[in-house]
Amino acid sequence: MATMTEEHLDSVFTALGDRTRRDIVRRLGAGEATVKELAEPYPMSLQAVSQHIRVLERCGLVSQGRHRQTRPCRLEPEALETALSWIEESRRTWAERMDRLDAHLERLQEDR
Repeated sequence: MATMTEEHLDSVFTALGDRTRRDIVRRLGAGEATVKELAEPYPMSLQAVSQHIRVLERCGLVSQGRHRQTRPCRLEPEALETALSWIEESRRTWAERMDRLDAHLERLQEDR
């Protein structure tokens, strides 16, 4: 049975598996933007960009506020923490495994 953390990781990695959504997250890293501003570089409709934003909202990476007549989007960097922690833990695990392999290979060379 998947835990909430695993489900969150699944949703974050699924959302970030799309280049357009990664671009939107990257753009929002520079500051808030409206859907129209986010849609400018893409040959797609505002509705299509809004769908990408909804995917990012569902996993908590993006939120939309209200400012007069606009609904600016903003990045929610805290939502990346679970994914970053998982990546760092995996990196450490593999680094340790590679260190053990290197040590083993050195012992084999010494035994020759």
